Amino acid sequence: MNVDVTQDFALIPHKGFGFIRGVHDPDDWDQICDLEIRDSDVFVITYPKSGTIWMQQILLLIEAGGDVTSISQVEKNGDLVPWIEVKGSREAFIKAPSPRLSVSHLLSEFLPAALSRKKGKVIYVARNPKDVLVSYFHFHKLANMLETPKDFDDFFEKFLTDRVFGGSWFKHVKTWYSHREDMNMLFITYEEMIQDLSSVVKRICSFLGKDLTEEQLTNVVKHSTFKNMKKIPQASYEQVSVDLLNHSKGMFMRKGTIGDWKNHFTVAQSERFDQIFHREMQDFPLSFIWDIRDLK
Repeated sequence: MNVDVTQDFALIPHKGFGFIRGVHDPDDWDQICDLEIRDSDVFVITYPKSGTIWMQQILLLIEAGGDVTSISQVEKNGDLVPWIEVKGSREAFIKAPSPRLSVSHLLSEFLPAALSRKKGKVIYVARNPKDVLVSYFHFHKLANMLETPKDFDDFFEKFLTDRVFGGSWFKHVKTWYSHREDMNMLFITYEEMIQDLSSVVKRICSFLGKDLTEEQLTNVVKHSTFKNMKKIPQASYEQVSVDLLNHSKGMFMRKGTIGDWKNHFTVAQSERFDQIFHREMQDFPLSFIWDIRDLK
């Protein structure tokens, strides 16, 4: 990913969605929706900090039958499963051989219109928004293309008022969830992946029509655990240029758990967030696990 990182951190609005100067090109975004889609194309959609890197690893390993050496020749998994909205990725996507794998944080209106005609496949990963907020706060500290937050309280307010890349978590999840019947979509949660990664990997394989042996499935799961991914530079993004990620200010793969929000939210912030969540999500039958101790 070749981007021009500047010190102007303001999100630039484009059709109701903020893009990052130097990373995104709104004119390019407008052409994504017209892309021709192959049945074998796979788009992983997430709100930021909801398991994107995890899904990159899982998809690559499924394609490679669990052979982790298949990713050893690249700097980072994003070179093989890129963000479609990043400058230059659209052109690369057009030329790429099948299966074309990509990830995105965009809303459905920016993605290829053919997806709504059940061309290609979409895997949407949702994560409980309190943990998303905390993970995003820490990511802002080391991501040079994003504004360094003043403190957690300030970032909390920006997240709740949609002043972060990705916009409103609620709008993102609800918009994509509402399209689950229009598209070939697998909707899963980050918490399900933590609870039973093996079952989720099997669901993904079934969705993609991949028939792996038990040994191959075992290897996919083995090399997709948080513990093992931290040991793989391509998966942990340790080799990414310091111009993009300043690893001296934090780790890209930090905790990968459920409930870290409890170490950051005040009681008042938690109660306020809960009120907003219940108001926004009352018509959507989505449930999340909010504490690792709630896993059965």
